Amino acid sequence: MPGRVQLAIERTLAQVTLSHPGKFNAMSRAMWRELKTVFVELQGRSDVRCVIVAGEGGHFCAGGDIAEYPDFRFDEAALRGFHEDDVWGGLGAMLACDVPLLAQIEGNCMGAGVEIASCCDIRVASNSARFGAPIAKLGFPMAPREAALVAREAGTATAREMLLEATVFDAYEMKARGFLNTVLPDGTLTPAVLARAQRICALSPQAARLNKQALRATQGAAPVTADGAYRYADSAEHREGVAAFLAKRPAVF
Repeated sequence: MPGRVQLAIERTLAQVTLSHPGKFNAMSRAMWRELKTVFVELQGRSDVRCVIVAGEGGHFCAGGDIAEYPDFRFDEAALRGFHEDDVWGGLGAMLACDVPLLAQIEGNCMGAGVEIASCCDIRVASNSARFGAPIAKLGFPMAPREAALVAREAGTATAREMLLEATVFDAYEMKARGFLNTVLPDGTLTPAVLARAQRICALSPQAARLNKQALRATQGAAPVTADGAYRYADSAEHREGVAAFLAKRPAVF
């Protein structure tokens, strides 16, 4: 069966599911393009307050769909188009999304899976999850922007071990290295992630989007400025949050 990136929205919560049966949700070229389409749509929706990104069938994502690689990897222009247009198109759309992203990780999280998880704001994994990018065994490197993304989120030392030694890490090691927020026993991941998502959905969506924009600015080369940073001053959500605190009642956003 062909792979798909599925989107389901229930009220203010979106679920993005990587689905490629029989291939541990390995990303096909079409799936990368679908990933971009999905996150461009989510960025444009005002009703979505949180997105859970997960894989189907007990795995997050095992990497790229290697069966497709002979079709384009051996031509420089085609290879560049794959990484710069398809892969980075999907990852870039995730990074540009101002809605909080929660990664729900179990099973294999390799290569492309680590890259997709690196685009998420909060990463929660089951204790049986495994992480790596052993593509040196396949004779090619990680594309430059993808490697920079993984190094930033997982740490340069971890990225070097993944790429130069083909090291695979368990969930507890990735938490110790700062990549994961939480590791949970198998079987408890889905309800725990849902509970976190619901907490996010109950908070101010405006604040979440502005916080993501501010945090994203700190990762760029340009200096952080205050231009436009305080335009929310007279907004309804800002007023409601302060008023609710002073009135000692829950805020309603």
